[in-house]
Amino acid sequence: MSSLREAEILKFSEDQIARYSRHIIIGEVGSKGQKKICEGRVLIVGAGGLGSPVAYYLAAAGVGTICIIDDDVVDLSNLQRQILHTTGDLGKAKADSARDKLTALNPDCRVIPRRERLTAGNALEIIKEYDAVVDGTDNFTTRFLINDACVMLGKPFFHGGVLRFFGQALTIIPGQGPCYRCIFGEPPVPGAAPTCAEAGVLGVLPGTIGVIQATEVLKYLLGLGDLLVGRLLTYDALSLRFDEIEVKRNPGCPVCGDNPSITELKDSQQPGCNLQHGE
Repeated sequence: MSSLREAEILKFSEDQIARYSRHIIIGEVGSKGQKKICEGRVLIVGAGGLGSPVAYYLAAAGVGTICIIDDDVVDLSNLQRQILHTTGDLGKAKADSARDKLTALNPDCRVIPRRERLTAGNALEIIKEYDAVVDGTDNFTTRFLINDACVMLGKPFFHGGVLRFFGQALTIIPGQGPCYRCIFGEPPVPGAAPTCAEAGVLGVLPGTIGVIQATEVLKYLLGLGDLLVGRLLTYDALSLRFDEIEVKRNPGCPVCGDNPSITELKDSQQPGCNLQHGE
């Protein structure tokens, strides 16, 4: 039976078969794989430089439900890298701007905008509804919060970070490898790490890292390939070089270790838009 015929049996519409045909004809994906993607539910925390390419490609791929959580509005300085937004969106809530672009790209995709900040008070309630959580954040506080919540809930967490010419990506599957805290411990003290506003970021860099994150999410939903679990991928745009650092679970980790000391979420304050280097 052809994969396109099988798609008809799985009740894909003619438009869906045409839209997703390049997936369906891949033997490792097929119509059953596309159905997994269409049934996927993904939470993207942040609709900025990283969240933009992740959301675009996941919506284009047919992910059925995408929630965008971001409490910020579009600013002129965002447009150098945050490709979900245009000049006409200035002053508009990023979550709403993201919804409009993604729905226009793929009406099949249900986009849920949440115009709020992810906090210790709402993280567990929000994250539990999704199959995967993507790190599109610009600050350590939220990144550690997502990590801790995902470990507590057993949810996969797809990390990405960028600064200047450098980026990194890591996939965290609780119980299968290290979490973010295993590698980086605690958030740095305020002022210890530069922000994007202070150090800058090459506009195309979030695109490179965001596409890697989106790739990892699709592989996870499909159950295909080797994920970046226990492998911190680093990227230097100046040399156009990718490197990989093996990282291991820390038995003494305060959240995923053998005797965790972090058993509830807490909020703290941290400046935004940093990359915590793993090299």
